[in-house]
Amino acid sequence: MRGKGSLIMFHLSASLWILLTVCWAQQTPLPTTRSPNQNHGIKFRLAGYPRKHNEGRVEVFYNQEWGTICDDDFTMENAHILCRHLGFTEATGWTHSAKYGKGVGRIWLDNVICSGSEKSIIDCNSRGWGNSDCTHEEDAGVICKDERIPGFIEPNTIETEQRQVEEIRLRPAVSGAKNRLPVAEGILEVKHKDSWEQVCDAGWTVKNSRVVCGMLGFPSDKKLNKNFYKNVKKQLSVKRPPKVAFKPRSPPKQTPKQKEIKNNSRLYLERQKPAFRLHSVQCTGSEVHLSLCPMDFYKVNSSSTCDGSPVVVSCSMGHAISSSLLSNKKKKVTAQREETIRLKGGSRPGEGRVEILKNGQWGTVCDDRWDLQAASVVCRELGFGSAKEALTGARMGQGMGPIHMNEVRCTGLESSIWDCQYKNITEEDCKHTEDAAVKCNSPYMGYERTETWYWDASNVTQMVLSGVRCSGNEMSLQQCSNHGTVSCKNTGTRHAAGVICSETASDLVLHAALVQETAYIEDRPLHMLYCAAEENCLSSSARNANWPYGHRRLLRFSSQIHNNGRADFRPKAGRHSWVWHECHGHYHSMDIFTHYDLLTSNGTKVAEGHKASFCLEDSDCQELVSKRYECANFGEQGITVGCWDLYRHDIDCQWIDITDVKPGNYILQVVINPNYEVAESDFTNNAMKCNCKYDGHRIWIHNCHLGDAFSEEANKKFEQYRGQLNNQII
Repeated sequence: MRGKGSLIMFHLSASLWILLTVCWAQQTPLPTTRSPNQNHGIKFRLAGYPRKHNEGRVEVFYNQEWGTICDDDFTMENAHILCRHLGFTEATGWTHSAKYGKGVGRIWLDNVICSGSEKSIIDCNSRGWGNSDCTHEEDAGVICKDERIPGFIEPNTIETEQRQVEEIRLRPAVSGAKNRLPVAEGILEVKHKDSWEQVCDAGWTVKNSRVVCGMLGFPSDKKLNKNFYKNVKKQLSVKRPPKVAFKPRSPPKQTPKQKEIKNNSRLYLERQKPAFRLHSVQCTGSEVHLSLCPMDFYKVNSSSTCDGSPVVVSCSMGHAISSSLLSNKKKKVTAQREETIRLKGGSRPGEGRVEILKNGQWGTVCDDRWDLQAASVVCRELGFGSAKEALTGARMGQGMGPIHMNEVRCTGLESSIWDCQYKNITEEDCKHTEDAAVKCNSPYMGYERTETWYWDASNVTQMVLSGVRCSGNEMSLQQCSNHGTVSCKNTGTRHAAGVICSETASDLVLHAALVQETAYIEDRPLHMLYCAAEENCLSSSARNANWPYGHRRLLRFSSQIHNNGRADFRPKAGRHSWVWHECHGHYHSMDIFTHYDLLTSNGTKVAEGHKASFCLEDSDCQELVSKRYECANFGEQGITVGCWDLYRHDIDCQWIDITDVKPGNYILQVVINPNYEVAESDFTNNAMKCNCKYDGHRIWIHNCHLGDAFSEEANKKFEQYRGQLNNQII
């Protein structure tokens, strides 16, 4: 079926064949042409949750039954063709792993491969109708450009009245609360077309409220003060007395509660006749979206009325949000329990790679059978709402260290991921390319980050902050520490700060085990260290040495630096500003790329050495990842996602000069990107520490780990083992 007028035979029975001529819809069909899908009985629609009208799980009507399409081998070409079937001009994306929920019934198509030139999805290669080895956990979805094909008419593609809930909100019932964010209590409203409508509270349960709160970014609901809302409703229902000609007596003195009701009833008066959209909602409490709950819709222009009032919901503020709203002073006095679960590598609060603490060590979760129920348990445990997405395939970057869980199965009602069913794994079961991640619903806080790097600041009248220092977990700049008094008040706009926002960033991680395996001591003759001295890779006492006689004692080791993030690591400075170093014959793209230090237990440096990034390149990469950066011939420098840069122990400056160090117990510390010159999604894993014992002749390096790999308790034990406090050899 390659031409406009292809002939198709449909087998209706053993003895009856019907010959049809089909005219396929082009990207811009005739205005009066209907979609060809009706002509041969195949229809398409979008379904699932949460979604807008131009996105969703793809469902196909074939052989009198609705079914889905498996995501195996799915591509953008497939998505373009399906979006055109649905009446849209093109696709802007596609989804896998049942992002919009699992379908039911048959999986009609699998391993669909389109070139993009086909007029119909059935022209593409596939395993054939109904031939699939997939489950509904692999249902494919599409995101179509919100632009309709001119003249396209297909009533069966997208229902004229969509019976689903796309967006909800809580409208504060009191005027004093409408400007306070986040809104955690109010009248539940659902969006229908361009207006907001209410939900009837007849039969409403706390399980429904739990689902609503989860969608709005809150971990749970809380008990509602129903008497307050009843009083407001009663106050509004009282008829006003008729006007009289004489001056009435002074009204009786009102109680504070009566004044509050009177003052706060203004928003109720704005809409005396609620427009109801939903009723008879019946959630179990485990759903991640209201669309998954059984419910009934009021018909448009129906005379049916609600035998009750609009639903009012009150949600509990999660600790992830409430702690961020505390002032710095309150944070210091508030006792914080150590968490056993965290998110890493995300670009905003409530998203990232899932990491859990087990036996004092942080590790990841394998993505086998990872779904929205498990992701929602994680999100709520962290103080957010239910999950928007359950991400697989290390979509938030790869972790390091152990993988603690696999095949996590949750009902959605558990209070912790540790209460869910899961399997312990072996190294053969999973790799970090399968690390699970989440995107959680987070309350709307009114914070819009704005790109201001190229912003014209000529009309700025004053500076409001200086000395800003953030940990990265704050919800706004005002929550970061800063100078009490602005230090650059009268400097004009030349010191105005700016940002460039990005959805992705690099994440450099040092291979700690390799440092431990390759460490050794070398006494290197001074006549072989002239270039190293020029690079400031020796202790300051080397300047007073009897050059070229004598030697320096060096602690050498290899460094393998991985980029486990979602964007390439590139030097901040452009090639035009790189500095040529004649001695080693290389360019410096960063002034300081790493710090190598030997510390006492109280943090005092006894030896140090910095390493300029004389060559940032891809030494090697994971399977299916290609190298992009190479230093030769003034090439581009950087580290590609999924690759690493290896600095062997036998190259210059790959050491710490310990010539002046006395025997004792120390901490070896390596910090990557120490001055934060290049943006990363996570700086807490940039430091690596090892225990180090030196007897004046030999050195033992052990217990090497990343700075965020252990629990706080384990870190304390690590830094204060016996004999270290007095700096004596055991």
